[in-house]
Amino acid sequence: MKRLLLALPLLATLSACEQLGIDDPVKVAAAKQAEGKAIGGACRHAMRAIEDCYVLNPKAHKAAVYDGWREMDEYMRENKIEGIKPVVPRPGASKPAGSDDDGGDKPADKASDKPADKAADKGAGH
Repeated sequence: MKRLLLALPLLATLSACEQLGIDDPVKVAAAKQAEGKAIGGACRHAMRAIEDCYVLNPKAHKAAVYDGWREMDEYMRENKIEGIKPVVPRPGASKPAGSDDDGGDKPADKASDKPADKAADKGAGH
């Protein structure tokens, strides 16, 4: 009986570890697993490849990310849900050749246009 009375305060102090800021490793692992699955599901819904998801979330557990991605893929196929276009560009995606932002205007081209523009402005002012 004395041992039980001695063990009771010990159990009470151990149960208060979370109140002291000591994390429970089981709960931390479960939270990381759930976070990884959520990341994977979101990546699949955003029509991202699993590899892109890994690159965008390097700290997430890959197995959990894959589980979430796969579960969302199955869910979307069963319910015929279309993915949404991601707002953030895919990593390593190259710009199209015909886009305006591809650096087609060279600094030399811009420099050669400036004197002609200045001459035209001077002629128009007189």
